[in-house]
Amino acid sequence: MPIIFGQDPVRAEVESLLRRIDRGETVDRTVERSIVDLKEEAGRRDRSGVILPGQPTNEAAAKALAAEAACMANTPGGGALIVGVADDGQVLGTQLEVEWLRHRIYELSHKLLTVDVANVTVADHRLLVVVSPSAVEPVRINGRITWRVGDHCVEIDAATWHARRMQRLNYDWSADVSTVPVAAVRPAALAVARDFLRASGEGSAEDLAQADDFHLLRRLNVVLEEGMLTNAGVITLVGRGTASVDYVHRDYAGGDSTARVRRQDRSLLEELSEVFLTVEAHNSMRHIQTRLVVRQIRDIPMLAAREAVVNGLAHREWGVEAPTVIEHVGRTLRVTSPGGFFGGVNESNIITHPSQSRNPALAQLLADLRVAEREGIGVDRMVREMIRVGHQQPLIREIEGPYVRASLVGDALDESWIAWLAQINPPEEAVDVSSLLVLRHLANIGWVDERSASVLVQLPPEEARGTLLKLARAQIGGGPLVVAVEGTPAGTATAWRLSPQAQGNLASLDQDAARTRNVPTRTEIARSYAQARGRISSTEFGSLVGASPSNVGSTLKALAIEGVLEPSSAAGRGRGFFYRWAGGDEAGSKHGSEQSSDGGP
Repeated sequence: MPIIFGQDPVRAEVESLLRRIDRGETVDRTVERSIVDLKEEAGRRDRSGVILPGQPTNEAAAKALAAEAACMANTPGGGALIVGVADDGQVLGTQLEVEWLRHRIYELSHKLLTVDVANVTVADHRLLVVVSPSAVEPVRINGRITWRVGDHCVEIDAATWHARRMQRLNYDWSADVSTVPVAAVRPAALAVARDFLRASGEGSAEDLAQADDFHLLRRLNVVLEEGMLTNAGVITLVGRGTASVDYVHRDYAGGDSTARVRRQDRSLLEELSEVFLTVEAHNSMRHIQTRLVVRQIRDIPMLAAREAVVNGLAHREWGVEAPTVIEHVGRTLRVTSPGGFFGGVNESNIITHPSQSRNPALAQLLADLRVAEREGIGVDRMVREMIRVGHQQPLIREIEGPYVRASLVGDALDESWIAWLAQINPPEEAVDVSSLLVLRHLANIGWVDERSASVLVQLPPEEARGTLLKLARAQIGGGPLVVAVEGTPAGTATAWRLSPQAQGNLASLDQDAARTRNVPTRTEIARSYAQARGRISSTEFGSLVGASPSNVGSTLKALAIEGVLEPSSAAGRGRGFFYRWAGGDEAGSKHGSEQSSDGGP
């Protein structure tokens, strides 16, 4: 199939999905993105569900597609519809006439939306690709404004839509001049500002803390020439008259609150200071010994908790009166802030995406005060601090509203994991967030390659490969930390697993700590590896589980009997024999036609 689109994000994603469909892969609703949606032509099924012949014009389809196209147009960056594919991935095709559909969408959108409609032939079916440009004013269908949140459309009001458009145009409300004079700054807020600066331990910050009030405010860039504060200065040092933070602590879900911070008469800095102290007071501490060093570790690492709270304030939508809500329940901290993701950030790139804020001046002010991470990698630090102590990584997602919710779940501390990381050389690999993500995946899944690592570390495969090669050079107990899986076909990506030494060290530490670790079974490893890579041989499987290839054939045969795998030849053995993935789900890489150099099962 020829390349029909350029490489802007929307068209590139459409092209990728069309190529997958053309290869015969199942592309269903699970692959839908915020910028691309699959659509079956409405009105083509009778009451029994039978597909009727397509027609050049179909009013039911036009109305349904107009609503979806408007939703895409209202979403920053626009989006696209692939028409002729059902939710389950069945390719049905469509006979809708291009110009008729374009004109009907224009009419149904009250002449506000002109879409690009293109014919494509994929897997011997005619499909339509409907591309909606980003709207310059909200497009209403049936009196409603909708936009995409995740993979579905939700209704919003015009004020929220216009606020998002201003943000996309890089308008910084927090840098604007307010009507509040410098004299309104709260002395208590200045005292807290100086406390934050001194606590950083940085010479330049301590020097700034010594400045008099006037020069402190000037150097923080919160005073404009006319003697008025910026909006960021008002929020941070005066307050907005309503609470910016609503923090509640409960010992367990459904329990009575044991602490509450919700102040209407305070500046944001004062609220933050009180929240940090309250979180710390209800965040249990344990003493962990690694080698000869005794460390104090809290259930939720304070650095991670602090970054979660500050991110929920620095990047929120301040045009909404509601406070940022912080729920501290047992060992879980959940921060929910008004406003969705901003500036191209989403769940799949939030660790590595360049720092973006809808309030740059406010974010910079908090950084200058050493309240927030200075280099815009607060999420990176949250992830690192949680994984280092054995917790799951933070879950940060956009929910309806829209809001952004960050959840930090502090499971029981994993003392053997902490001690195991301390054995790694060079020590930098035990604090590098990409390395930590990969090591945690190896312990939980049993293997990794550059494709799966790419998703984990949110980097392109070639950069993820660099992370894997760095780990391959690291050591533990005098031996390698990770080793390559044997038997992978020539020309395919190297797969990696923890070395026997690394696995043994972790198992020994678990035994000393009387801990039972959930490790993948041989069957689970075989299934995940074959599904992702499209194939598995006895040599690969033996290397994955640290066994002789002749001793793992029974597991592969059992999976073949189950219908998950299928043999590459009727003989079921011999040089170059392997199993293909046949489980019905998409295989991550199509290696079924590759031959391996290993022997039979």
